[in-house]
Amino acid sequence: MLNRYTYGPRVAYFSMEIALRSDIPTYAGGLGVLAGDTLRSAADLEIPMVAVTLVSTAGYFRQELDEQGRQRELPAVWDPASAATPLNAKVVVLIEGRRVWVGAWLYSVNGLADNSHQPVILLDTNQEENSEADRRITDHLYGGDEVYRLKQEAVLGIGGLRMLQALGFTISQYHMNEGHSALLAAELLNRYAFPKEELRPGESAYDVPRVRELCNFTTHTPVEAGHDRFSYEVVRRVLGEDFMDLATLKRLAGDDALNMTRLALNLSDYVNGVAKTHAEVSRRMFPGYRVRAVTNGVHPITWTSPSFSKLYDQHLPGWSHEPELLIRADCCIPDAVIWEAHRAAKAALIDKVKALTGAVLSPKEPIIGFARRMTAYKRPDLLFSDLARLKNIAQQWPFQLVLAGKAHPHDEGGKRLIEQIHYYLRELQADVRGVYLPGYDMALALEMVAGVDVWLNTPLRPYEASGTSGMKAAFNGVPQFSVLDGWWAEACIEGVTGWAIGDSSESVNGNDANAFYDKLENVVLPLYYTNQPGWVAVMKGAICKNASFFNSHRMMRRYASEAYLR
Repeated sequence: MLNRYTYGPRVAYFSMEIALRSDIPTYAGGLGVLAGDTLRSAADLEIPMVAVTLVSTAGYFRQELDEQGRQRELPAVWDPASAATPLNAKVVVLIEGRRVWVGAWLYSVNGLADNSHQPVILLDTNQEENSEADRRITDHLYGGDEVYRLKQEAVLGIGGLRMLQALGFTISQYHMNEGHSALLAAELLNRYAFPKEELRPGESAYDVPRVRELCNFTTHTPVEAGHDRFSYEVVRRVLGEDFMDLATLKRLAGDDALNMTRLALNLSDYVNGVAKTHAEVSRRMFPGYRVRAVTNGVHPITWTSPSFSKLYDQHLPGWSHEPELLIRADCCIPDAVIWEAHRAAKAALIDKVKALTGAVLSPKEPIIGFARRMTAYKRPDLLFSDLARLKNIAQQWPFQLVLAGKAHPHDEGGKRLIEQIHYYLRELQADVRGVYLPGYDMALALEMVAGVDVWLNTPLRPYEASGTSGMKAAFNGVPQFSVLDGWWAEACIEGVTGWAIGDSSESVNGNDANAFYDKLENVVLPLYYTNQPGWVAVMKGAICKNASFFNSHRMMRRYASEAYLR
């Protein structure tokens, strides 16, 4: 079964979450969706990789919202046998002094070519040899306390490395997508340690240069508190005294706690942030490290609606393999055809809104869309800073709102934001049609980014590492209206690909709310209502200048040439 994958060297891509399909809940949000797009593009481009993640049979969670916007988290249970194949291999990871057995499932990500596939190894501790508690380690994505989290990261990094070896893979490079899997680098140190009898007094047993040559690390978090840390007391309890020399571990991962990001930084020869601004922030956070910038991208076919896929197939054949061909959209595709494709996507979103909420939106009024993880720094409430002004704008230039997004189960502030947004929508209902859609997932995301007229993003600077939802919108001719942070700092050409809220030199809060209202009232909505050719020109700008570049094919070609083949 694995013969077609184990022949020849591959890049091993480790990620705590990977969005394989919308209905397989092995992802929580943007990090997992990016990982899925990475593999889909690798399959299309026939870059030999193998991915490792957790099976997460209880998923992240399924979101339910009551009329007040109170979030309820329900298990998102899935049976891996419904989509994956069990593998006849098991490895052991020592956790809390116990031998924890780890099994695996195989899922294949298919590329454009018939014979192009990328294997994904789903690690599973639900094995009969394990205790009930150990069988649950790979159940919940990002579940439990600090101890549970470290157990998961030990299974991912240490167990994943051992599983690849047990399955017969030849690995040329390792790529850690965020710090969750950094223990794989520590395990590599143990694997390539020098024999004690060959060491001179005072020499380290660990071949750090050799491990660094094998490892690549992509960091995604521009917030210091967002990086995983584990007290050394917990590390000793979970991994045991003999996992690694404590002095060496502290030198590589920090004196006060095991910082997974710092461990990955010290054991990776190639390190990158996910946008130019994010790389700059990361270099300030971790001075002394060379952090390159590879701006994220999204998978062309996955994030293009049926109406636009058909349009591109007709006018720009080959675009799905060479999305750079979309640069010709402005001259090769008639305006009327672009507008008609958008009308079809908008109609599909309006139907989805009615099915989910019973609300009826107008196809004639513009729809502003916003869907993010609901947390404070994303500022989903900036839009509602001045309800009176929103009402006044809507009286002159009617518009509609469609929002969605989950809050982490432990993020009480994020949950309150969802409730506040529901309150604001009720207050606006006489003047502005607005809905909050429950159960945000990949399928709903596609319908939103394709069906709205404007994609809104309002993060606090500089906390948006990259952001990819606006890239998805661009593939569907939807311009972004956003704060200049993350990818948008590179992609925004004012009035050509979309619009900026404020400017990059403003303070973290700045005057963003007023800047948003001013431009919405005086630029964006008047253009929509009074100048359709001008509006379609911006749609084409989003396609030919953003979608043609900010895609995961370009991203993967850069990883291949700059990281994997170095």
